[in-house]
Amino acid sequence: DPQRFKEMTHRDRFDDVIAGIDAAKEAGLLPVKVNAVLLRGVNDDEAVPLLRHSLANDWKLRFIEQMPLDAGGLWARPVMVTADEIMTMLSAEFELTPVPARGSAPAEEFYVDGGPATVGIIASVSRPFCAACDRLRLTADGQFRNCLFAQDETDVRSLVRDESLSEDEIRQGIALTLAKVTTAKLPGHGINDPSFIQPTRPMSAIGG
Repeated sequence: DPQRFKEMTHRDRFDDVIAGIDAAKEAGLLPVKVNAVLLRGVNDDEAVPLLRHSLANDWKLRFIEQMPLDAGGLWARPVMVTADEIMTMLSAEFELTPVPARGSAPAEEFYVDGGPATVGIIASVSRPFCAACDRLRLTADGQFRNCLFAQDETDVRSLVRDESLSEDEIRQGIALTLAKVTTAKLPGHGINDPSFIQPTRPMSAIGG
């Protein structure tokens, strides 16, 4: 829905997004993964249409619970459509069978109508998977984050751009930085803790 896209993103670039997805397919970047966030009262009627459209276009659709990473700091739990609600919506129209061996992947995956097509649901808020998380993020401006919701970042850009260092020294520095960042991972993101503080950088600024 181009109009709803414009209302939600404040940008009239629906056709550009579709063109980008098509270009990724043509370039062989498969499977093309498309993430969707449902907001109560905004687009929570689109779960089934989004999956139908994704199946028709060979996209790998993943629904993600809305996370407190918005630029305005306006995230509100009542607006978030939960993973269980999404499952209920989809199960009314499709037969969903769990894909085994999720491992450390963030998405719970389900075969749609027997497969091979699948749909993923990332329940970052209602069913945190922190205990199995092995992810780090390199931000768009060269900082390592050991959690999307971390308050601290570790600079790696300066290391990579240090012309006084040899390539081997840079590699060693990156390895040491990775070890430090990984060791400092906390047991969980703490979203459901009353003391949780939303990161100062929104997802749009984190990138990576």
